[in-house]
Amino acid sequence: MAIRFDHKPGLVIYLTAGDPTLDATRAVAIAAIDAGADVIELGVPFSDPLADGPVIQRAMERAVARGVSLRDVVKLAREIRAVRPTAGIVLFSYFNPILHYGLTKFVDDAVAAGADGVLVTDLIVEEAGEYLNEMARVGLAPIFLAAPTSPDERLEAIAMHCKGFIYAISRVGITGTQQTMTSDAASLVARIRRLSETNKPTLPVAVGFGISNSEHVAQVAEFADAAVVGSAIVELIECSTAETAPGAVARFIEGLRLPQAALAR
Repeated sequence: MAIRFDHKPGLVIYLTAGDPTLDATRAVAIAAIDAGADVIELGVPFSDPLADGPVIQRAMERAVARGVSLRDVVKLAREIRAVRPTAGIVLFSYFNPILHYGLTKFVDDAVAAGADGVLVTDLIVEEAGEYLNEMARVGLAPIFLAAPTSPDERLEAIAMHCKGFIYAISRVGITGTQQTMTSDAASLVARIRRLSETNKPTLPVAVGFGISNSEHVAQVAEFADAAVVGSAIVELIECSTAETAPGAVARFIEGLRLPQAALAR
């Protein structure tokens, strides 16, 4: 298994696992893959999601209240892998649940479940030595967040240690939809590409935080390889039922690559 982007631009879709239910998340993930998502990020519910905006915070709170754990998310990844064997699957977590689970056991269970990679929101590359060793041992792709405020030294280390793709944050702050893309995103991707020129093979760069419509996706396609859509999907699920969410998400994803004029009709 390997993360790849079969579309231009690629689409990475974030879901908060267990919101509204684990069964619903599985159904939404499958519908999203069938609608054209290249990678599914399964967000691990956490009680203190500091990097996330209010939409994902609410989803996390609902999933935590239902008792959804990292163990449940690993099991969910296994179930999705069984029915969609070629899809990209990334476990998206804060580090605390992984420490509680046990780092070695986590990476062993994650790779056995069919996960391709892991993104730990609050783990910086300079402090990730043991984590990187464990990930390399089992062949999981570590994915780090690269921010506009990251110094060149950190971006260079991120480019060196990431596998699968590099996640470039479009702006400083927390997740959430926005009306326009900032120039920070394009300049950050350009810096990442410059600092990773010596890496072979060159990793794709995915841009996230605030991407919520086809116009944003089209803008991202001009300078990056993939767009990450999270809060817009999670909010759509919040406004749907467990039964209607898969169809609603599939239609939304299909529309992300359509011209704005077509969507307005």
